[in-house]
Formats: sequence, C-alpha cells, structure tokens
Amino acid sequence: MALHNAQEPAADPAVDIFASPLSERPLPKRSIPDLPSPPPVVFQILRNELLLDGNAAQNLATFCTTWTDDEVRRLMDLCLDKNIVDKDEYPQTAEIESRCVNILADLWHAPVGADEANAVGCSTTGSSEAAMLCGLALKWRWRNRRQAAGHSTDRPNLVCGPVQVCWEKFARYFDVELRQVPVEPGATGLQAHQLREYVDENTIGVVAILGVTYTCTYEPVAEIAAELDRVQAESGLDVPLHIDAASGGFIAPFLHPDLEWDFRLPRVSSINASGHKYGMAPLGVGWALWRDQDALPDGLVFHVDYLGGDMPTLALNFSRPGGQVVTQYFMFLRLGREGYRRVHQACADTAQHLARQIADMGPFTVLYDGAGALPAVSYTLTAPGSAGWSLYDLSDQLRLRGWQVPSYPLPPDRQETVVQRVLVRHGIDRDEIELLAEDMRRAIKRLEEGHPHDADRVGFHH
Repeated sequence: MALHNAQEPAADPAVDIFASPLSERPLPKRSIPDLPSPPPVVFQILRNELLLDGNAAQNLATFCTTWTDDEVRRLMDLCLDKNIVDKDEYPQTAEIESRCVNILADLWHAPVGADEANAVGCSTTGSSEAAMLCGLALKWRWRNRRQAAGHSTDRPNLVCGPVQVCWEKFARYFDVELRQVPVEPGATGLQAHQLREYVDENTIGVVAILGVTYTCTYEPVAEIAAELDRVQAESGLDVPLHIDAASGGFIAPFLHPDLEWDFRLPRVSSINASGHKYGMAPLGVGWALWRDQDALPDGLVFHVDYLGGDMPTLALNFSRPGGQVVTQYFMFLRLGREGYRRVHQACADTAQHLARQIADMGPFTVLYDGAGALPAVSYTLTAPGSAGWSLYDLSDQLRLRGWQVPSYPLPPDRQETVVQRVLVRHGIDRDEIELLAEDMRRAIKRLEEGHPHDADRVGFHH
C-alpha cells in the first residue's frame, strides 16, 4: 500500500506565524492533524494557550516549586532521555539518587549501621508515591507478623488525623481501612491522647503529619510516639509510626533542628517527603526512607544488576526522567545546610510579616502565624455569620488580580470552620506579599461596601 505523500508546504520565513495555516483555524481537539506544521508555529500557538493558566508566581495555594535556577533547567534538559528506573543503563544517575538518599538519611538522623553501604530509601515522582510505598511496607510488615503468629490478616487499618488525599487513595487502592481521627476543638491535627480509641491489633501503623495541609502546623510527633510506647507497654501492641513530612521534612531540619520528629524517635519506622516542595527541586520528585532494612520487607524490593553488583529498586512507576533527582542533588550542593536555612528563614519572616498585617485588617482571626512550622499563614473570619461576605468571596476577589488563595472547610469535626491559607515559598518575596496585602484590603473594602465587582464603573477611558 502506497504511503500518503501529502505534505504541508515548507514554512515561508516571510509569513508571520499568525498568518500560517495552523493559526487560521482552531487547533484539532479530537483527532491528530493530517499534515505536519513548522515547530515555531506550533510552539507559539501552544505558548499562547498556556497563558490562560494561572500565574505560578501568584499561586499561593501550592506547596510546589514555582521558581528555579537557570542551571536547573539546563540539567533537566540533559536528563530528558534518561529513564531513572533503568539503573543498569544510567548508573551515574542511579549513583546520584543514592547520594540523595544518604544525604536525607543523615538529615533525618537514620541509624545507618557501619555494615550498611547505603541508607534504605528511594526517589519517587512525589510524596504521594512515597506515601504509597511506605504504606505498603507498613501493611506487609503487619501481615508478616500476623501470619507468623497464625492470626487473620483480612482487616488491616491505618490511623491518622486530617491527612492529604493520597492516604485516602492508598487505603482504597490497597484495601486498608483508614481510621481518620476527628479534629478536636482548638486543635489543628491529631493529638496523642486520641490514639487509644483507634489503634488495635489490626493497625498497620499511625501516620503523623509534619505540616498539616489545612493549617500548615506540625502534629506533635514526639508526643504521639510516646503515647504509642505507652500503648505497647500496657497492651503489647507494637504499632509503628510513619511521618508524612511532605513539606516539613525540608523545613524542620533547618529552622527547627532541635525538634524531635524523625528517626531520632525509635518508634518512627519511615518518612516520606516532597523534594519538589520545600526541597526546592522542580516538579516530579519525592523521597521515601526507612529506618533500616528491617522496616522495609524484602518482598517489596526488586533487584537488578548494577555495575556487576546488585541494585535494589522500589517504585510504582517504571519510566520517569532522572532530571528531578539530579537537580535535587544540585540544590543540596548549591545551598548546603546554611543556604536552605537562609531561604526558609526568609520565607518564614515574610509569612510572619503577612500574618501581622492580616491580624490588623480587622475581620480575621489568625490560626497560624508562620512561626514554628511551615512558612505560611492560615486564618478564618472572626464572625462569619455577621460579616456579610465569606472567605470564598474574598478568594474570588483576589483572583481578579491573579492571586490564587484557597478557602476550604477544616476536616471533621471542625468542618463548620472555613479557613484561608497563604503559602510562602522560595521565590515569593516581601514585595509580592506586600502587594497581596494591599489587594486584600481593597477587596475587603469592596465586599463590605456591597459592590464587589465595582458595578458602578462603566466602560474604559482610553
């Protein structure tokens, strides 16, 4: 059968991109076009479409990295064709991944023995995949113990407070009951004294959050660990503790080095974190680490040949680029401990500056002021019933100026409280936050005057 030879005419450099055939009609949305188009034309048209997305620099809802060094972009380009899962084909990328794992193990005080060449951990596509892997390890360890004792393994449960949705996915995908402990009045997360009512012989583990998504505070990890120690002493139940440090894992070591939340606590068996959040790597990298080899059942690990030796590999994905891991290592080398401390301290100072301004605006009660946990601010309306407007209205107003500031209810049993949250990341400076505060004041004034969209203004003056 003869091949179809129809071709798009070569691009005429004298013809403007927006007079090209591709730009003269809507882009195909249901089928691939018949003919090729010049790359510069396609690039510019898609670039214009992407302008309809929100401005990442004004996205104060996301924890993820939105600012990168030029060198990071260049390293990402070098790694576009490197599949990090193929460790035997890209051994140096695998070596860099191993270095990152060991650096994090040191940062999080993992008790690596002298007989172990490397810490126990791996990179992932993000903290959600890392949470899945750590959750699987908890389930397998629990199942192995129950089977060895001749007990049933058909009713595993996982105990947690107000967790991110990835843990709900884990529970559903891997058939585990998720026991979410309601948030008490005045609290912002799981409290140690609540555990006894929820843990039992079928509990595969407890998840504590270092940086609660809703309020940005740390749950009391050391107190939770101590309570589980008491539960074991009294009942014999040995329940491991997992730390979801998606955000706080890259904050606490630098801003709160004396806080005991990591492997310094013997009860902690595993930790997950996002490199692409406060680790400042580009989107697409997370980390899962275990206390030691005993905390990670060998049945979850696959082994490949690596430079004539054995390379264990653990992942849910079988293909992903190596650039995010390489650039995570770049950030470790570029910033060092002091660089991370300075960046996060600047973010924390900026968050506290915003919290003071919000407190002075009048209608708000600040729930978290950016001190002691993540560089962020969370607040609620002091009198939502009499304000005449809601935080959702304020979010809409701020979006008119490009700001993405989320409003949402707290988890059960505090769902009647609606909060707003502003995250301060690397790349968000004091001037930007000052502009946000001014826009908040103007938006509040419009809302209180009852004409949020300035309906009395008509037309343009130019």
